[in-house]
Amino acid sequence: MKQSLLYLLFVLISLGCSNKQEGKTDETLTQKVPVEMKKTINESLPTIGILIFEGVIMNEVMAPLDVFSKTTPEGASLFNVVIIAKENKTYQSAQGLNIVPDYTIDNTPELKVLVVPSSYTPSKQTSDQALVEFIKKQNQTTDYIASHCAGAFLIGETGIANDKEIVTYVSGGESLQAAYPGLKVADDSQIAVVEDGKFISSNGNLVSYIASLDLLEKLSSNKQRKYVEKSLLIDRLRDQ
Repeated sequence: MKQSLLYLLFVLISLGCSNKQEGKTDETLTQKVPVEMKKTINESLPTIGILIFEGVIMNEVMAPLDVFSKTTPEGASLFNVVIIAKENKTYQSAQGLNIVPDYTIDNTPELKVLVVPSSYTPSKQTSDQALVEFIKKQNQTTDYIASHCAGAFLIGETGIANDKEIVTYVSGGESLQAAYPGLKVADDSQIAVVEDGKFISSNGNLVSYIASLDLLEKLSSNKQRKYVEKSLLIDRLRDQ
């Protein structure tokens, strides 16, 4: 019974990221005036950067933010976690939540990890040359690049993951492979998270939490992963 419930939960989670063209963000509602960027970073800690844009899927931002901003059991921070965008303005997520970036792509601090989430209109991101060039540049210095859902299309557009295995949203694999034949696209109907070298990818939506926890374990320890899982009550979900 528990296995059936977990399987149903996985299917529902994955499908939430599969209808890529149905959701639309009303960009006229997004605040265009510059906002003050106040976040400072601890130079002694590695920095995780999460890229955002208009219509970003919110839980693919929240998953890495949740996971990497958690402290150790002793209360020590392990990472700086910052939000990065193309411009200094307020962005609106696909769910209508407004987000203010901490840095722009022009003044981003040195990153250990870059996270690339998705939107319901991925072609807007793949056609944005500034975003493409930013990811290419970050690939030269980051230890890891993570993508969630249709964020894999933006990774494909950069060409940085050619000959690497990658996964996208459920039902999106054929389109990803056709658009970017240099990628080794995994079977998204069977595989939720893929790691290949410095690249880690997921089906997106709540599966982004699993991929983020996998990466957290690589960057810290299994002990920290289990502590964060307990803090997020993921252990409770597994017990249902």
